[in-house]
Amino acid sequence: MSPRKKIRTKSKFLNWLLDWVDAILFAVVVVTLINVFWFQSFKIPSSSMESSLYTGDHLFVSKLTYGARLPMTPLTIPFTHNVIGRSESYSTSVQWKYKRLPGFRKVRKGDCVVFGFPNGDTVLTKAPVEDYHAVVRYMGRDAAVAALGPVLVRPMDKKDHYVKRCVATPGDTLEVRDGLVWVNGEQQTVWPGIQLSYRVVTTGRELNPKMVDQLGLNVSELRFSSSLPGYPELPLTAEMLEQVKGMKNVVSVEPVLQTESADWREIFPFSPLYSWSRDSFGPLWIPRKGATVEITETTLPLYERIIRDYEHSSVEEALSAGSYTFQQDYYFMMGDNRHNSLDSRYWGFVPEDHIVGRPAVIWLSTDEGRQFPKNIRWRRFFKFL
Repeated sequence: MSPRKKIRTKSKFLNWLLDWVDAILFAVVVVTLINVFWFQSFKIPSSSMESSLYTGDHLFVSKLTYGARLPMTPLTIPFTHNVIGRSESYSTSVQWKYKRLPGFRKVRKGDCVVFGFPNGDTVLTKAPVEDYHAVVRYMGRDAAVAALGPVLVRPMDKKDHYVKRCVATPGDTLEVRDGLVWVNGEQQTVWPGIQLSYRVVTTGRELNPKMVDQLGLNVSELRFSSSLPGYPELPLTAEMLEQVKGMKNVVSVEPVLQTESADWREIFPFSPLYSWSRDSFGPLWIPRKGATVEITETTLPLYERIIRDYEHSSVEEALSAGSYTFQQDYYFMMGDNRHNSLDSRYWGFVPEDHIVGRPAVIWLSTDEGRQFPKNIRWRRFFKFL
């Protein structure tokens, strides 16, 4: 081959390579901008929101509704959130202050919201999905780190994402009575997807699998006990409840309520001064930006984490002054699957700067317990929320 032909061949290959590099870079920039300012993909990892959002739902989360939160940790591998493989996918060498663009509106009661898990600021590397603060309460910090460490501290915008329903907004007073939410003295709307657990006694046989499928029950949460016989805790919506009561082999159905907490370390605010439980909780006032609250030995457990960790103020000064003025708004989130949800009852308030966006559309939904193509939930394909 002549030198001239070699040059032409190399030139064609180089042009082809550069075209592909340009296309890839352009795609990375465009998708990154879309993720930051408009929409971001999110997968439901657990059953805490069933029967509203299912495990395996793939969502597009709108950041326009509440306003896009600008990146605070900009040095991140594209298309990753906080991990790639078993390593962190970002660098904290550059950190920017929190800033949010204007949105269409604020978070409202009843909204399903995606946010950064408040207790995700510290992670045990050998148990990354566990709540570090809960583990420390039971084991002690030294024992927890020795068994499950070392500890990894994540920036605020790199915490794991959760999705829950907002049940109380800044300035509200929230209470849970017999599993039902009351806000400002009025019972909150029971949305169609809200599930509570019931003790279902049968004649000795399990529920018909076809009926279970038609009801939309999560098979992974069904626990049949032959000694009962029946289901010790069956999560049901109000509509499901009526259908189950009407089944021929069902003898009785009773709600399973936790009126007293077995251990004060389990339920927020993790103080022996408060004997709250998942179904008997509050009353609790939700902090509002600019509002001042009295700080005493009794109220301190409610707002200590806000003062120290979210607003980086002095707890000692607040206690000495006897009051504290909040610097941002806070929200109270609960899962629709009320008896199988790690939510604000177990870790407290969600700061405004942790809000990511609102689920807008389910573009795909898959059932990991089934094989293709039966694993695809076609009725949820491109379902707008």
